[in-house]
Amino acid sequence: WTVQENNITYQLFVCLQPPPGHSFTLEMDTTGQLPGRSSRVHVALECICSSRQLLGESLCFLHHPDNKLPRDQSSCLLRTLCTDSYLDLEKVACWAQMVVSTAWPLLPESQHCQLKVLPSSQSCKFQLTGMAEMNICTEIRFGVK
Repeated sequence: WTVQENNITYQLFVCLQPPPGHSFTLEMDTTGQLPGRSSRVHVALECICSSRQLLGESLCFLHHPDNKLPRDQSSCLLRTLCTDSYLDLEKVACWAQMVVSTAWPLLPESQHCQLKVLPSSQSCKFQLTGMAEMNICTEIRFGVK
């Protein structure tokens, strides 16, 4: 975080983990090594039959007939946050901005502060104004484990 006059800026790193029934794999570069910062993350379906008891009534996306799964559940993550089976940071940022914007009016602080979504393609940026003439900017960056 940094402070400049009436502005406070926070930078947060959020590590994304795949939900049950999915896995994240970093794509290797042409030499077979892990690439630098802008690597692509492949999202794949995985078997969860053996962990089904721990997860309750979750159905395995790979081994149960589609008629037993809720409509389009098996592709929800892939459709919402991915492009061609790869995690799409623009879609992740857009989704996170929507979640924060939807939740903000439910918080008591929304009575005293205004939340503004700032333009950003691969992270989420928000500005809070109205608290004691301070501007608070938060940037959320995403990574995978």
